[in-house]
Amino acid sequence: MANSGFRAWYYFRMGWSTYFAFIFAAINTLTVTYFLAIDKYPILKDIFPNFIVYVAIITVIGIPLLVGIGYAHYKRTKAFRSEVDILVESNPYTSRVLANSEMMLKLSLSLNKVVLKLAKNEKITDDEIAEITKLQTEFSTLSSERTFSNRKDVEFLRKDAGI
Repeated sequence: MANSGFRAWYYFRMGWSTYFAFIFAAINTLTVTYFLAIDKYPILKDIFPNFIVYVAIITVIGIPLLVGIGYAHYKRTKAFRSEVDILVESNPYTSRVLANSEMMLKLSLSLNKVVLKLAKNEKITDDEIAEITKLQTEFSTLSSERTFSNRKDVEFLRKDAGI
């Protein structure tokens, strides 16, 4: 388990960057853009007569626009998938969890097929036994060779899971 000092440091950075810095960056951007740009140009001053009106208009337009951009980032573009790919490649714990899940899924599906056949009093074929034996050998080899510092989990995910 990580040192509690480093955990506190992590929580501090998340609180700072996600909430504190975000709020102050928004306030700073609104203040600077209004008082250095809009306040100096009469045509813009007609559209935004005071700071409160400017904040209200920017909020009404900005929040839905930014929600749409955030939605597009996660659901409509390849940007988020690239971020997740990088996370899997760079974080050995994430790639280990994904590799373990993929191995368990493949092995469970093969074993379930055999259990269903046995439940129906059907005979298990040599091919089915060979398939399960192959999976067991492959996963056992991977489990014994992989470490958090080598790239065996990522290689497995790329080759077998298509990630």
